[in-house]
Amino acid sequence: VYSFKDNSHLYIALEFASGGEMFTHLRSVGKYPEDQTRFYAAQVTLAFEYLHYLNILYRDLKPENILFSADGYLKITDFGFAKVVRDRTYTLCGTPEYIAPEIILSRGYNKSVDYWALGVLIYEMAAGFPPFYADQPIQIYEKIVQGKFKFPSHFSAELKDLIRNLLQTDLTKRYGNLKNGTKDIKYQKWFATTNWIAIFEKRVKPVHVPKADRDHFEKYDEKPLSNSATELYPSEFENF
Repeated sequence: VYSFKDNSHLYIALEFASGGEMFTHLRSVGKYPEDQTRFYAAQVTLAFEYLHYLNILYRDLKPENILFSADGYLKITDFGFAKVVRDRTYTLCGTPEYIAPEIILSRGYNKSVDYWALGVLIYEMAAGFPPFYADQPIQIYEKIVQGKFKFPSHFSAELKDLIRNLLQTDLTKRYGNLKNGTKDIKYQKWFATTNWIAIFEKRVKPVHVPKADRDHFEKYDEKPLSNSATELYPSEFENF
């Protein structure tokens, strides 16, 4: 939200997402029903649509990096791997279960990797586990490159179709990476009941509104901060 400093410390103030991580909540409930999965997937799709408009690749989508606000809507956090890319980039980064095949094969990649990760996230939200998993990262990578996975029996036909088109190893066929951009995702049958403008304006009632537990604030023992009489890091923060 903002930042400031004194002679001894640098302070960064962040928005408080009181609902915690999606990872923790998803593990506690096991999996999400499709309507809840769709609600969250729509928000991530809109976030990627905006980031890619700015030529920013996110590259680290996973439940651990998605937070719940007090109103039940999502916030994507941890932009440590985010990068402005106007053509291609080649860095190997991300979480093994969510890495796209073109990253593993070092062929260069663009925004397509975020839509692959979106497919993995949608699968994991609806199933309770990712489509590609194994004991060792190299085994996960082999499965990803092959692009072979199985659907749980409770997945609807429309959900399966969307995931197949997102977890498409052929970049010329992957949703989000085609000439229609995110329209291929937003107008796919699984999203037929989604009001995208209402989601954007937060007019859709969330399926889950987190109950904020503020007990740890009461128990936290604040330590007094000492401040130096002179600036300790003048060169490091010369232009701050």
